[in-house]
Amino acid sequence: MSSTEYGSLILDVLVGVGVLLIGAGVFIAGLALARALARLAVTLDALDQQLENVGAPATNTLGHVNEAAKSLGDTAASVSQTVDLTKSALVPAIVNFGAAVGGVSAGLRRFVTGKDRNNKE
Repeated sequence: MSSTEYGSLILDVLVGVGVLLIGAGVFIAGLALARALARLAVTLDALDQQLENVGAPATNTLGHVNEAAKSLGDTAASVSQTVDLTKSALVPAIVNFGAAVGGVSAGLRRFVTGKDRNNKE
């Protein structure tokens, strides 16, 4: 073998060792990633369990809140209806009271001034 053949052989061996080291590095990185993902899976499983424990009481509480909101809406509708009924009952009474006050003031004016409305004295 000549020196050029040894150089080519050495270059091939060094490239092969380099590729082997890169492969080993990727393998080690893959193992580290697998361990990290395994820990993440355990953490997510624990989180799922905690959410299951919270889910039923939260659903129950939201049901109560929904019922309270519906009750509040029914109460508001009832109050609105009561206000409408009160308004429809009071408006004619206020109009009648205003007419009565107008009549009394006209009567007092005639009594005090001594003039009749139709009589232009």
